[in-house]
Amino acid sequence: MKHWIEAARLRTLPLSVSGIIVGSFFALSRPTEEILTPTQVFSWPIFSLLLLTTIGLQVLSNFANDYGDGMKGTDNDDRVGPKRAIQSGAITPKAMKRALFITSFATFLIAATLVYKAFHFDYFYYSLLFLALGILAIASAIRYTVGKGAYGYKGYGDVFVFVFFGLVSTFGSYFMFTKEFNAVLLLPASAIGFLSVGVLNLNNMRDEASDRKAGKNTIVVKMGGAKAKIYHYFLLITAMIFVLIFAALNDFHIDQYLFVLAYIPIIWHIVTVSKNKDPKTLDPELKKLALSTFLLSVLLALCIIYFLSDIFVNNN
Repeated sequence: MKHWIEAARLRTLPLSVSGIIVGSFFALSRPTEEILTPTQVFSWPIFSLLLLTTIGLQVLSNFANDYGDGMKGTDNDDRVGPKRAIQSGAITPKAMKRALFITSFATFLIAATLVYKAFHFDYFYYSLLFLALGILAIASAIRYTVGKGAYGYKGYGDVFVFVFFGLVSTFGSYFMFTKEFNAVLLLPASAIGFLSVGVLNLNNMRDEASDRKAGKNTIVVKMGGAKAKIYHYFLLITAMIFVLIFAALNDFHIDQYLFVLAYIPIIWHIVTVSKNKDPKTLDPELKKLALSTFLLSVLLALCIIYFLSDIFVNNN
């Protein structure tokens, strides 16, 4: 069990649910024309299923990464980060492959339950759309490093992370509550996406030398370490700007800018990366950036539901 917990990489789970938190609580603060009260918009069962589905996808992605890199020989003695399960021999490839099937099936069942809970039979086409997204997300999580055409080896991992852990996670959770889109949500959704890509980019900067040697052509391998740092700054700074614009567009009061506290560790992280000379020492920054992103999502969610006081007053 210890080895399976390590293979699941629990430190990545808070990051994966950041978009769910922002999208869900934005829905809580934004009743639709048909639904007048926040308690009718928000549903704890749906929120719980959203979290479980996203965690399932993240664990599946981690298992698939372990299996794919292990079978390709990318995880070897040249790798800087912690030893993976297959690399160390703690888990056999056969057992990990079986775990991929089990995790995929379990995640699909949770996702299907979520879709039914959110739409029932009243929104048939929405149900089909989100079931298709669920299947695509599961397939994408596996194909990141598994198989000959693994897109993570071609530099497309950043796109997957941005789309599924940024846009789909945030917009999808909001839509499941409200059954509508809100364009302004693109700002925090993109911000969460950029920060999530930043974690992946940091991982790829750390592993640049071993990935290049193993033929894993990540964006960092393609552009080189120096440009990867600039790319990293762009991702994080743009994310922070997007959230500030989101706050301004929603007329946040001065006390609703509490979320900027999460900028402190992010800015400190940027300074640390800018001074870094040895990519091997970047590993501790992965956890720091992931937790900073989670902190930002929680603080932003708290600031968003500040609107609830006004909503309750207006409804009463």
